[in-house]
This record gives sequence, C-alpha cells and structure tokens, in this order.
Amino acid sequence: MSVTIDIAGLPHERIVFAPSPLAELCMALHALSQPTHHPRLASWTAATSAALDPCLADRLLEAEFMWRSSFSDVFMAFAGVPGGTGLPAATLAEELDVLDRMDDERFVAAALEHCWLALYDQGGYPSPLRDAGARSRALEAAAARGPRQLEFSLRLLDDTAAVRAWLRRLLEDCEEAFFAETWKRVEPGQSADARHKGELLRRKGLPAALKDVSAALAVDEGLTTITADKMLHGTTTATDHRIGDGLVFVPTDFGWPHLLVLHAPGWRPVVHYPLGTPGPASSPGSVELLQRRMEALAHPMRMMLCRSLARAPYTTGELATVHGITAPEVSRHLSVLKKAGLMHTRRQGRYAQHQLDLGAVARIGSDFIEGVLR
Repeated sequence: MSVTIDIAGLPHERIVFAPSPLAELCMALHALSQPTHHPRLASWTAATSAALDPCLADRLLEAEFMWRSSFSDVFMAFAGVPGGTGLPAATLAEELDVLDRMDDERFVAAALEHCWLALYDQGGYPSPLRDAGARSRALEAAAARGPRQLEFSLRLLDDTAAVRAWLRRLLEDCEEAFFAETWKRVEPGQSADARHKGELLRRKGLPAALKDVSAALAVDEGLTTITADKMLHGTTTATDHRIGDGLVFVPTDFGWPHLLVLHAPGWRPVVHYPLGTPGPASSPGSVELLQRRMEALAHPMRMMLCRSLARAPYTTGELATVHGITAPEVSRHLSVLKKAGLMHTRRQGRYAQHQLDLGAVARIGSDFIEGVLR
C-alpha cells in the first residue's frame, strides 16, 4: 500500500519546500480535536483548549470534520486554484485570499472530502451542488457525524457563499485567539527546514532530500516516481498541466505522526511532512513489514514459541520437544518469525540458537499506531 507521485520529466527547480500557515492551522485544529494522536503536544493542546473562548470552541465543532478525521484540501488552496503560483503564501490572510478564489464546486467537494474518501484520487464524482444523489450522500455522511455537522453541510450546499464567509471569519478568529502567536513561534524553524531541504535537493539530489524528509518516502532509480509508504492506495502526477507542473513539500510542527499526500486529480501534489520525526534508529518499518510482523504473531503455535524464545535462546530440537511438534514444523514457524525481523539466531558450535527480538516486538504497538495514522 502506498501513494505514488509521477515526477517523470519534472525539473528539480519545480520541486519546492515551503511552509504554509493555512496548512499548519489545519494541523493545529486537528491536534486540538484529537489530542490523543499528538501526545508530544499535550501541554500546548491542554493550555490552548483551556484558553479558548467558549463561543469560538462551539463554532469549531460545527466544521470539525474538515480537520478531525480527515484533512480537507481547502487548507492547501494554493495547490488547487488554477492560474496561481501553486505555492503557499507568507501569511494566513494571503492564503485565505487564495481560498476565496477557489470556485464553489471545488470548494464544496474539498470541504466535504470525508464523503468521497473512497473516490478521492479517482475524480469524476458528481458535485453535490448539482447532483441530487451526491447531495443525499454528502448529507447522510454529515448526519453520521452529528446534528451540527448535518446543519453545517446543509448550509454549505444551500448557501455556499455565506458558509465560505463564515469559515474565513472562523479561521481569522483562530488566528487572533491562538494561531498568530503559534505561527510566530514555529514559522522560523519551518522556513529554515525548507531552505535546508531545498539546498540538500540542489547539492545532493532528490534521494538525499527525501531521506531527510521522512523514512516513509522513496524514489525509484530512474527518478520518475516518488512513493509514500501509507496504509492506502493512491496515485497522482506532478506534471498535470491543468494546474501547472510542480511538487510542493510543506513542513509541519503539529503533524507528527501524520505524513499527508495531497493527490486529488486536478490539484498540484503536496507532501505535508512532520518535523522532529524519530531518527532512522527508531523509525518504524514499512507498512508491509508491520503487516508481516502482525501476521507472524497471530498464529497460536508461533505465539507459544515466542513465549519460550522471549525467555532464553533455544535450538530447534529443544523447541520441538517443549511444544510437542516436529523439528521441521518448528523450522517453518521460525522462518516466518525471522522473515518478519522478530528473531535473532546465533551459532553455538554446531547448534543454532534462536531468541525473540524483544525490542522489535515491543515496537509493534507504536509502529502500528504511527502506521495507521501516517
């Protein structure tokens, strides 16, 4: 499972690293709505939530599906408005101006993105502003989130202009309440990181720059396809002339463990990458490796073997005797554990001793959480 970005023929100068205040506001709102996703931000989320004006907190609940369980592309408007620069602006006000230039159909589709997640990278789904079936589906999905979300979606479909103005005021009020101070604190570090990665791209090439962004990103030898290791399938191109060639990498202080890839048709692809991710020594493996490890531990006999292997080194023969199965059966189970990277083997004379890698097993829980949230 992965999201791929076709970059064949894309000049390096069209790959840009730049911070986005509007995208960062989205992640800050997400952290406030889902603090358990972001234990590193516990002090910030607690203090900010406690200081929020009750009226503002109440208004945020109406549209929270735009940032709570999925991340609406309206917060990366720079990537979806034809004729623009295709790059983030320096201030929130400027980015909101770009959002104002987005046409209603694209705005509504992005605002109600949670209704179309299964069709996200396919495009071509009808507009709920024009199609009765799409409208019904959008309202049904909103109703499942709650009465306030249903009311907001009804207003969005029936009076799009008024809701767009309401949303802009809401985001401006968030800036005044907490985000202006937050952005002033994090923007210098994000700009410095963007400059560093841009220089790394220029001097050492794309593979080195991607490695510095995230262990979940890779590029093929021909430098034609970037792959983001995520628990979903998707594909996009950085050479779509409808929106202009280019690929944008946007840093975020509030995003970890999420690594987001905007890959909607007709939008410039964007990789929203978290700063301060764990180093290579503690980075989780691929989604495929995580799946292999969980499947390896799901078998009852392998669970029993792990009980022994966690306590001390054992030979194949010893394990066969302890668990009442044949040595070839033990070998087959050990092979699965070894391919999943969960076991160490060392030679003692003519005997091979096997032992569970407790560190690798202990990381499965955190790797699973980061993998599904990535």
